[in-house]
Amino acid sequence: QVQLKESGGGSVQAGGSLRLSCTISGDTSDYRSLGWFRQPPEKERERVATQYLGLDGTDYADSVKGRFTISHDKANGILALQMDNLKSEDTAMYYCAARRTFSGGWSDWGQGTQVTVSS
Repeated sequence: QVQLKESGGGSVQAGGSLRLSCTISGDTSDYRSLGWFRQPPEKERERVATQYLGLDGTDYADSVKGRFTISHDKANGILALQMDNLKSEDTAMYYCAARRTFSGGWSDWGQGTQVTVSS
């Protein structure tokens, strides 16, 4: 099992940028995917981006393609999410997650960091 802790959230105006970080503690050798999710107020949690470990592949939700970039610094145990051209609809609690497979459910979660975008 790994421990995940998000940081970097805050308030920003529309059009601005934020960089989220997820510090990963523990052995990730059995893990195959790392991801970012978000939950807007009074809405369901949704996947934002996935980093596939060992394949160097990434995947994004259509709503963030071209604006968000996920990256993994394996040596330092950091999963990052660079968010550019932020919109008010990006306002949400953001979570990082990990799983031992390339698809399916996610087994490990952080506690989240709040992002608020004002228009």
